[in-house]
Amino acid sequence: MVMWPASAASILIMGDSISAAYGMDIEQGWVRLLDQRLSQRAPGQHTVINASVSGETTSGGVRRLPALLKQHRPEVVVLELGGNDGLRGQPPKLMATNLARMIRQSRQAGARVILLGMQIPPNYGRAYTTAFAQVYPTVAEAEGAALLPFFLDGVGGVPALMQADGIHPNAQAQARLLSLAWPLIETALKAR
Repeated sequence: MVMWPASAASILIMGDSISAAYGMDIEQGWVRLLDQRLSQRAPGQHTVINASVSGETTSGGVRRLPALLKQHRPEVVVLELGGNDGLRGQPPKLMATNLARMIRQSRQAGARVILLGMQIPPNYGRAYTTAFAQVYPTVAEAEGAALLPFFLDGVGGVPALMQADGIHPNAQAQARLLSLAWPLIETALKAR
């Protein structure tokens, strides 16, 4: 049995369409499932703030994060950004700079940070795909953030778990996404 601290903790999710539950009811998304799990395990002990926006890039995240940190004072920040940078062909170096900046801002605000990594389709070419994939482990190691290397592991490329566009996970995939992110979130909450 997990013993949670007595005071409430807030968890800020900064993501894109994957965390914003694109193409489905927001209640079906992995962030809502996280909120439900925490409410069942420790009623009233956690607040989950979903600040995810479909189409968000790391540049947008950098602009929005300071106000969100000030407003919500989260103890845990989950960064699920970068996929749209890749789909738009943004330089991986810019994405790395933005992610590192968000991690530093979050840590300076007293939050522990979890980085949910992403991969892009191979049609962007081997050099770009490799450079993109390396951003997440490189930044996580340099900035001391917890890392989930690939948030869509076991989901991406599985037709039964993807929407018709082949990009967004469907409702059936959301429990899998939560199961991938949960160990890192649980560890961050225990560390308070």
